[in-house]
Amino acid sequence: MSRLACTVHARSGRLFVKGTQLDDPSAWVYRHEAQVTRHAPLAPRLLWEVEADGWLLVGYEYVDGRHSDLAPGSPDVGSLVRTLTAVSEVPWPETLRKKPLHTRWADFLPDGVPTGLQGRSLSHTDMSPLNMLISADGRLRLLDWALACPAPAWADTAFAVLRLISSGHSPEQAEAVARQVPAYRHADPSDVGTFAHAVLVAWESMERTDPLPHRAALTTAARSWATYRGPIKA
Repeated sequence: MSRLACTVHARSGRLFVKGTQLDDPSAWVYRHEAQVTRHAPLAPRLLWEVEADGWLLVGYEYVDGRHSDLAPGSPDVGSLVRTLTAVSEVPWPETLRKKPLHTRWADFLPDGVPTGLQGRSLSHTDMSPLNMLISADGRLRLLDWALACPAPAWADTAFAVLRLISSGHSPEQAEAVARQVPAYRHADPSDVGTFAHAVLVAWESMERTDPLPHRAALTTAARSWATYRGPIKA
């Protein structure tokens, strides 16, 4: 989605560069992502930011790896659990202003948002396998922190449940993986159930308004998970 995204081969080695024109309305997203990446665990290191000749460019550590395989039985699932555990332990850097997840999703949540959905942990919020790289040492690195925001410590694990289901896990199997992350294991089940139903409503809405090819499978996964969690408890 960037106007520029490329690998640069420099004398010091490879690096990944992304950016856009300074007058692009989305330029703030690149600045926000760079600031969040400074605090994010298992993210590519931020190397530099440059504004020149009408462009905003951001240089990141080049991560050499492959996209993750979240299918049942894949060793990458264990790497995902370790990464989610690390991310769940990091608080949101309060020097950064960003709308929290429960506000972003206000249209999809019931009135009177539960306290458990108003967390202030640093959350990636886009657990697509395309944003995950498995490096040679088996670590799972999370890329593209542009959508990061304050959220419950278990939110990224909940988003990962949906990706596990869409990769072939049953809801029960996906939940078993998620419960290996302490923040998710200790979350209030009613809060997680509310979250599951909110994701379904949100993704159904996106599928109607912006029907991209990948959305149908994700909506199906969200529907399966919401059904498994059962009705929202008052």
